[in-house]
This record gives sequence, structure tokens and C-alpha cells, in this order.
Amino acid sequence: MQSTDAKTGKQPAKIAGGFNCINDFLSEHGIKPTRQRVAIATHIFETEQHLSADTILERVNDDATTTNVSKATVYNTLKLFVREGILKEVALDPQRILFDTNTHHHHHVLNLDNGDIRDIQPVSINLSEIEGLQQHHNISDVDLIIKVRDNKD
Repeated sequence: MQSTDAKTGKQPAKIAGGFNCINDFLSEHGIKPTRQRVAIATHIFETEQHLSADTILERVNDDATTTNVSKATVYNTLKLFVREGILKEVALDPQRILFDTNTHHHHHVLNLDNGDIRDIQPVSINLSEIEGLQQHHNISDVDLIIKVRDNKD
């Protein structure tokens, strides 16, 4: 059983292959572990989470143990991490993109009242019944976000 972080109450992110450090993890995925990339990755992969680029920028620059990084560096690093498959992009809407440390196939439930987003196991969807999908199409991915509101009793 995996332990939870005392500060956040969340489980630590599972870095593939049992790597002992972020440098090894990045190198194994073909990413040169620069000081800025390691700082960004350290904050992203400290736990399984969904973070915006602005939140990541704030956390990295608020950390006294790291050098400040620019917004452009954070955005470029996030794009690199997504391209290399160690981070997943979740587009909640065109103006709100989160970065998910869980790269396994899964879906999300988004609470519109408080912004909480949770991972859920994939559900079975009969794609052959969806209008607009043709037999010659190859589905590359399915992202399902179920948006909910709190009951107002």
C-alpha cells in the first residue's frame, strides 16, 4: 500500500520504473535534466495531481531551494513533458488546461462549484454508435470529463 503525504494528504506520484530521483526519471525519458526542468518536475511529480501552468510557476518560484524560472520556461517544459508522455494535458475548456501526473488511460469528474477534479476509471462507451465516427477513423484517445454541481437541498 502506498503512503500519503502528510502535508497534502495525497499519494506520491508513481514515477515509472522505480526511479530514485527526478534526474534519472527525466534522462530515461530522453529529457535533459536541466536545473529548471528538475525544479519544475520536482513540484509536478511530488504527488498525483492536476495543476495549471500558473500554479506550477508559482510553486517553483516560491520555493526558496530553486532558482526562479520564467513563464515561458514553464510552458515549454510542460509541452516537452506532454510530448515525451510523462505528463497528460487535460483541457477543461479552451481557457483552462491542467496537467495531470496520471498518464494512464482514465477519465475525470470536475466539480463546477469548487473546481475539484478527480480521476475515475475508464467507462465503457460503445464508440460504434457515435454519429460522425467513420469505419476508416482510428481513435487515438478518448477524454471524458463529467461536470457536476453540488446538490442544493
